[in-house]
Amino acid sequence: MGFNIVWDKSEDKKYETGVDRGVLYPKNSNGYGDGVAWNGLTNVNENPSGAEPTALYADNQKYLELMSDEQFGATVEAYTYPDEFAKCNGEIALQEAAEGAQGITGVNVSQQKRTPFGMSYRTKIGNEDDPDLGYKIHLIYNAKARPSQKSYGTINETPEAITFSWEISTTPIDVPNMKPTAHIIIDSTKIAKAKLTALETMLYGTAATTGENPTEAVAGKLPTPEDLIKLFTSEG
Repeated sequence: MGFNIVWDKSEDKKYETGVDRGVLYPKNSNGYGDGVAWNGLTNVNENPSGAEPTALYADNQKYLELMSDEQFGATVEAYTYPDEFAKCNGEIALQEAAEGAQGITGVNVSQQKRTPFGMSYRTKIGNEDDPDLGYKIHLIYNAKARPSQKSYGTINETPEAITFSWEISTTPIDVPNMKPTAHIIIDSTKIAKAKLTALETMLYGTAATTGENPTEAVAGKLPTPEDLIKLFTSEG
């Protein structure tokens, strides 16, 4: 007798791996600024917290169970970070703070106010037949980086590059008709190619072109949940 449920089909043996296409979107008074590449990104360890049950009792028995709100957090590791992340890391350029210091460059003052930011990154999806089946794009909103330890060691016969690490906390943002969140995931294997292309154009921008009808470069932006709803529910 055959079963309705079938186990271990090749196309269903999916897995996720890797992290790439990191983009930083520093926050400013108008929302999020232009996206910049985060090169050297090695790990994003997602560490959600909360969603803890609290049992309530009445009449000498369990009455109901309440769940606390879930919060998104992560640990970001990288060999380097973009200059624009300095303010997010509590570093302010001296020329921005000191009177008459406009001619000074390359001097950052640490332990300053940390600028919130958004970011995006990509994780790969594969299965038994196709290791390049697709990918997931992760969007993070309202993030703040906590101070983290840095360890500088002497160079020896087996040199290693320093790995920077930051603990990331977030504040959820509103999502129409849903609970607030700070983390949205888009699965490339489940959406139309045209929609995916439009999303990536939003996130990564477009390069300038030359020729008969030249165009200027357009910076990448972090879309809001409303932008995503509009994109994925529109026709075409």
